[in-house]
Amino acid sequence: MIQIGSLPLPIGGGLEQLRKRAARALGVRPSSLGEMTILRQSIDARNKYDVHYVYTVGVSLPNEAEAVKRAPGRNVTLLERRPYRFPAVARRSGLPPVVVGMGPAGLFAALFLARNGLPCILLERGQDVDRRTLDVGDFWASGGLDGESNVQFGEGGAGTFSDGKLTTGTHDSRIGVVLETFVQAGAPADIQYSHKPHIGTDILRKIVKNIRQELLSLGCDIRFGHKLTGLTVNSGALAGIQAEGPQGTYLLGADALVLAPGHSARDTFAMLRNAGVPMEQKSFAIGVRIEHRQRDVSFRQYGGAWERLPPSDYKLACHMPGGRSAFTFCVCPGGQVVAAASQAGGVVTNGMSLRARDGENINGGLLVGVGPEDFSGNDVLAGVRFQEQWEQAAFRLGGGGFRAPVQRVEDFLRHRPSEGPGGILPTYRPGVVWTDLSACLPGCVTDTLAQALPLLDQKLHGFAAPDAVLTGVETRSSSPVRILRDQSLQSALRGLYPCGEGAGYAGGIVSAAVDGIRAAEAVAQR
Repeated sequence: MIQIGSLPLPIGGGLEQLRKRAARALGVRPSSLGEMTILRQSIDARNKYDVHYVYTVGVSLPNEAEAVKRAPGRNVTLLERRPYRFPAVARRSGLPPVVVGMGPAGLFAALFLARNGLPCILLERGQDVDRRTLDVGDFWASGGLDGESNVQFGEGGAGTFSDGKLTTGTHDSRIGVVLETFVQAGAPADIQYSHKPHIGTDILRKIVKNIRQELLSLGCDIRFGHKLTGLTVNSGALAGIQAEGPQGTYLLGADALVLAPGHSARDTFAMLRNAGVPMEQKSFAIGVRIEHRQRDVSFRQYGGAWERLPPSDYKLACHMPGGRSAFTFCVCPGGQVVAAASQAGGVVTNGMSLRARDGENINGGLLVGVGPEDFSGNDVLAGVRFQEQWEQAAFRLGGGGFRAPVQRVEDFLRHRPSEGPGGILPTYRPGVVWTDLSACLPGCVTDTLAQALPLLDQKLHGFAAPDAVLTGVETRSSSPVRILRDQSLQSALRGLYPCGEGAGYAGGIVSAAVDGIRAAEAVAQR
């Protein structure tokens, strides 16, 4: 295949026009090209008067090496695509592997083990995605939280109620097979070439169910409402697990446990600590969700072309002289701020978008990094306690019922409580209370955000708009602990394979799925 990059295409341009530009770059007629595949699509908005798409495509042609040498255009290269290959299976144990957690890491670990002849037992403390969606809807409507079936726990993991972003800062060779698997399960094909791919929570829920059906067809035993509660150890190696299900507590023999708990499994972290599994404190970030009108952000990004393009997002960061940084995280165009609590007495926020991203507002996390130096105590779970402290403060400030405290940006910058909204209405349910967010954030975070907002406004004019809405608090940007593992991806407790975002080794859907595949490879080769 020949790869041709940097092909501009105007908004509204079609595949035939793109094919002609690819042929021109090769110096051949369009009719001589074979199949054309879109490899990458992005938007160039550097000049607001000439916003256009930019493509990289792959085409087939006879004598491709010679065609590349003769090509008059730039960015023309030979592309050798190497399909993913799962390593040869060496595992001979009579016990099936056990996978705990059905977020992306656990799902992909189980899927790639099962596809290669090693069907698993999967334990998920939450419920299947249909039951979970009903429970989450009830919570948002009434404030009645189910501690085991919510935005954090259940089939698909926390990402199921998000924007379904598939961007990643990693460059692992397994990324392609992750995206291919999503498409096979019903994701739109454009996630394989979009510069900023996303699925949307509505489509992601269907994909998760389709992956579950494949797991069942491959012989996996899936148990919803079953929680890992203990480990059985023999001579420094895993011999079994203790689990709690609807019928009570039971023991399960296991010599290979892929542990993908998610970043909110605080009781699981405590159990591991008490069992002597090595862990360490980990830095994460805390802050708020900020909401703007989507049309305002799109106009700032794209100029007059904004109505003919998909809703714009943003990615902003700035570093303060004191050493702290503020940055945006998990931006959800056309989305809503959601209640993401998993424990009584604490308010947690996150963002979510449908595939269409057609809501009135855009929201994003506006966060400040914190680390062990900010936590009190040397306990490995000090970061968990730090999260809980500010979640509980937000709950109290919201007056209970999981209402969230909110404040307008102009009031936040003037250190005064807000009394009501301006032109931007908050989307958080089950409700909000207008107040002063400084009562539910660490001083280092409020100070950093107050310094950062005017600076970020210089990068994206209108970001610090007076009536932009800040909703508190966001604490679950990543795991507060890391479950230590070695090069074999095992804990010091042999047979335990911690993986994914909750274990401290990923930062999003794709990177967690990749880590799950790596864990599956390690189990298969052991």
